[in-house]
Amino acid sequence: MEKVMRLASEKGVVIFSKSTCCLCYTVSILFRELGVTPEVHEIDLDPEGLEMERYLARLGCSGPVPAVFIGGNLVGSTNEVMSLHLGGALLPLITPYQDPADHALS
Repeated sequence: MEKVMRLASEKGVVIFSKSTCCLCYTVSILFRELGVTPEVHEIDLDPEGLEMERYLARLGCSGPVPAVFIGGNLVGSTNEVMSLHLGGALLPLITPYQDPADHALS
């Protein structure tokens, strides 16, 4: 779906989320704690949300939300993001997208 790919490329870190999803909120907070302000798209509030959710599942996201893109590339859902973070591989991926003021804290 062209809309998903366009939105995923508009900012360094993009999260497709649902407004009632606690895991989506947790992943968003993780990025903020690491100095990145992700672009969050609440697909349950989008008229094309159901189609977007199906497309994200077809891309291979283990759960339809959260679907995290870094640098326009699908990283995955909560499990993939947390595995990268715990393994030390998330920070190098997001360093180019950190807020300069927060970057000094990392």
